[in-house]
Amino acid sequence: MSYDFSTAAHREGTNAEKYTLRKKLFGTEDVLPVWVADMDIDTPDFVLDAVKKRLEHPIIGYEDVPRSAYEAQIEWMKAKHGIEFEVEEMLHSHSVVASMSVAIEAFSQEGDGVIVQTPVYPPFFHSVLEHDRKLVKNPLKQLACGKYVFDIEDLKAKIDKNTKLLLLCSPHNPVGRVWKREELEEILAVCLENNIVVFSDEIHSDLVYAPNVHIPFASLSPEAREITLTAIGVGKTFNMAGFAMSTVAIPNKILKEKFLKVYNRVHFAQGNVLSHVAFESAYRNSTEWLKDLKVHLQGNFMMLEKLCEKFPQTIQLTKIEATYLAWLDCRGMNLSDKKLRDFFVKEAKLGLNAGLSFGREGSGFMRLNFAVSRAKMLQVIEQLQSALKKQGKDIVKH
Repeated sequence: MSYDFSTAAHREGTNAEKYTLRKKLFGTEDVLPVWVADMDIDTPDFVLDAVKKRLEHPIIGYEDVPRSAYEAQIEWMKAKHGIEFEVEEMLHSHSVVASMSVAIEAFSQEGDGVIVQTPVYPPFFHSVLEHDRKLVKNPLKQLACGKYVFDIEDLKAKIDKNTKLLLLCSPHNPVGRVWKREELEEILAVCLENNIVVFSDEIHSDLVYAPNVHIPFASLSPEAREITLTAIGVGKTFNMAGFAMSTVAIPNKILKEKFLKVYNRVHFAQGNVLSHVAFESAYRNSTEWLKDLKVHLQGNFMMLEKLCEKFPQTIQLTKIEATYLAWLDCRGMNLSDKKLRDFFVKEAKLGLNAGLSFGREGSGFMRLNFAVSRAKMLQVIEQLQSALKKQGKDIVKH
C-alpha cells in the first residue's frame, strides 16, 4: 500500500495552535503558518481507527498504560535503531519537555550547571533557567560549508565540579544534524570523565534521511547506557502531538529512582486512555506509512532547496540530515532580526520561527517547517519566491 500526501485536511477552525495564534504572534491572520513543529499532514488512518475502536466502549475512565504499548515501542526501537529497552525501564510522560524538566530537578540543585548546545529548541534553555540552574552554553560550531559540529574544546573548558547534566538534542533541532558515532563518543567521554548525566532528546530519531543513521546515545556502550535518559515518542514521527504521550527510558536503577522522586511528586499518572491505543497502533502499523512520508518530506525539502539556489546571495539552506525543519541562513539579506521577521510575515506572508528564539547563535536565521502537503508546499514556494524577487528588485532600486 502506498500513501498520498498531495493534500491534507484543512486545520483552520480546529483550534490548531499554529493557526489560532497567528494574530498574536505575527500581528495578522494573513500568513501561512510554517512554524510550530507538528505536521499539516493527516495523522495516519490506522491510528485514528484504533481510537475509533476504543470509543466503541462507553466508559473512558482511569487506565494504566498497557504493557503492550511499551512493548510496541521497544520492538520498534530495536528493529529501527538497534537498541533494546526493558518495559521496567520505561516511564510514560506527557512530553519530552516535561521529562526534561523532571530530569533537571532530579539530577541537579539550584545553581548547578546544565549544558545546552545552541542554537537549540527553546525549552532546552528556558527549562534550565526556570529551575534556577546555571545555563552552560556550549554553542555548536558552524563550518564554512554550513554544517554544524560539536565544539568539544569549548565544552571541556566550561565544565566544573557543579556541572551535573547535559541536554542532548539528537537528531538536532533546528540544524537538522544526525550525529555520527564518533561525534557522540566524544561527548560521552567528556560526560563520563566529569560524572555528568545525559538527557538525550531523540524525538526526531525516526525522521532521518538516508544515508544518515540515528545512533541512540545509550547504545554507544554499557557505560553510556548507565548515564543516559532517552526521551522518545510518537508526536513528531506520526503527527500525534495532540495525544500528549511520550516515554523516557532509564536503564540505570539509581537514576530511575532519583527521577521517580520528582516524577511522582508532579503526579504524571497514566495519561490519556485514547493515547494508549493510538501510541501502540502507531508503532505496530506504520512502517510503510513512514517510508512514504519521508520520501514526501524529502521532495518538499528539494523544492525549497531549488528555490534557495535561485537566490544564493540571499538565503543559504543548511543541508538537512533529519527532521522536517529547514534552517534558513538569511544573513545575506543584511536585515536586522526584526526586519527579517517582518520580511517573511509582510512580504512572503509566511509565519516562521525566528532564529533568534533558538539562542543568539540563531541571529540572521529562520526555521521553516516543511511537513506540509504538496499542495501547501507549492503555496509556500510561490509566496517566498515572489517576495524574494520583489526584494531583489528593491535592492537594485536602492
